[in-house]
Amino acid sequence: MAEPETGDPTRWRQAMRDELIERRRAIAPAERLRWNEAIAVRLETLLRELPVGTIGFYWPFRGEFDAKPLVLRLIAGGWRAALPAVVAPRQPLEFRPWSAGMAMEKGVWNIPTPPAGAVVSPDTLLVPLVGFDAQRYRLGYGGGFFDRTLAGMAPRPLAIGIGYELSQVASIRPQPYDIPMSAVVTEAMLLR
Repeated sequence: MAEPETGDPTRWRQAMRDELIERRRAIAPAERLRWNEAIAVRLETLLRELPVGTIGFYWPFRGEFDAKPLVLRLIAGGWRAALPAVVAPRQPLEFRPWSAGMAMEKGVWNIPTPPAGAVVSPDTLLVPLVGFDAQRYRLGYGGGFFDRTLAGMAPRPLAIGIGYELSQVASIRPQPYDIPMSAVVTEAMLLR
């Protein structure tokens, strides 16, 4: 378990991040498939409440929920999709249009991104969770990209954090720059 909450918040958050990523990566493939299906059902139910628009999502990395099958169904229903690209350290993400089969570039950590060009502003944003708490604060990978992006978007999109129940902690020890998610979806719950 990560160091006690009485320690330095930065060190505690990094230790917690490492622990939660290892927990997530240790999920058995059959269990991950069941959990991903349950997350997709909850997400589709939530998204049906929204008008069709542009959904920003993420390419799965290090055992994250894979939203691509869901996004392809949304595209078939009239939605547009966008993926984030890191354009510079400590800067907001840029969202670029995405469609199945398009040529992709290798981005930060070799995560595929659409090529530079058009930029869009999503109405709804699926955000990966390394960890989360009951107040819907998110622990990410530590770069602050999603927090900077959300802070700079006007109007702010509906931000839906996506993760697994095993990633919930009592508190992520939010810092002044942390922005809570509008909702959190896991295989077991929808938290608003």
